[in-house]
Amino acid sequence: MKNTFGSSVSLTVFGESHGAAIGAVLDGVAPGIKVDEEYINKKISQRMPYGKISTARHEEDKVEILSGVYNGFTTGTPIAIIIKNNDTHSKDYSATRELARPGHADFTAFEKYHGFEDFRGGGHFSGRITAPIVAAGAILLSALQKKGIYIGTHIKKCAGVSDRDFGDIKNDIIEIDNKIFSVLDSEKEALMKFEIEKAAERKDSVGGILETAVYGLPTGVGEPWFDSLESMLSHAIFGMPAVKGIEFGKGFEFADMMGSEANDAFIIENGNIKTSSNNNAGINGGITNGMPVIFRTAIKPTPSIFQKQSTVNFIKNQNAEIELKGRHDPCIVHRASVVQDSLTALAVADMLALRFGTDYIGSDF
Repeated sequence: MKNTFGSSVSLTVFGESHGAAIGAVLDGVAPGIKVDEEYINKKISQRMPYGKISTARHEEDKVEILSGVYNGFTTGTPIAIIIKNNDTHSKDYSATRELARPGHADFTAFEKYHGFEDFRGGGHFSGRITAPIVAAGAILLSALQKKGIYIGTHIKKCAGVSDRDFGDIKNDIIEIDNKIFSVLDSEKEALMKFEIEKAAERKDSVGGILETAVYGLPTGVGEPWFDSLESMLSHAIFGMPAVKGIEFGKGFEFADMMGSEANDAFIIENGNIKTSSNNNAGINGGITNGMPVIFRTAIKPTPSIFQKQSTVNFIKNQNAEIELKGRHDPCIVHRASVVQDSLTALAVADMLALRFGTDYIGSDF
């Protein structure tokens, strides 16, 4: 029943989609980090729904910090964050209590929690729980930037429309840090939104690919074998609902490459060691080599669609049909990008603390 990630810098999430509130406890954070409420609210706004491409559920998402921050700076003690739920329509889920919504965790949650789970809106399994993750992540993202470490995610592909690759990585990250819909090629934004709206009109949904870059990580971060940087990033990222795949650098393209193509040649440039290419995403042997860390995640289509589907009644053990009502996203890819940033920041902060000490991303002591 564990809901915590991290060894040195850790995050515990709590709450349900239609409960009184959702929240998180961020622990292990160094004292003296400035907590910018304006930046937190900006990141929260990037996760919020808007227009025809998102759900009609509109929560205020007011972030309340109960502990761990005093006079605008972290104290070094656990940071408790809550966000109250106000716009809930729990009755939308009563008719399907016994039915396994295809693609959802209704059946598996029932099996694990023996029917005591809060099923409304997906309960604890809902993407709603990512809101406090974003609030906590904003604190870490801001602190990491002060150490020269920048994290950014863009929508690499959505509904069959592809964005351009990262170019000038640091400047690209700074650009998308201020975007609600995080694409690098502005012309692709309208095309993606158009395809999402078309899927919604068909009572269907779409998925996509998110691409994340971590710029400025020092060398030597990560461990061989089980706590490699890839392992820990994957562990955190798979905590996000709808993620079904992850690849680093060339990823699955390596299967069709020769070693002479796949290897990144080492060079010295301006007195610094780097590689002439970055096929391996800045990681060798599970440890950072100083090049940008690049990875992509596959986000499945939103499972809540308004078409009639075959399913089962898992209480009566009977075949059944289901046709959903309520408010659902035709696409969550654009809302997930800031969540991916936040989880990446959590994994990176934890690995940095393990490598350099818990005060590494705090003030200069």
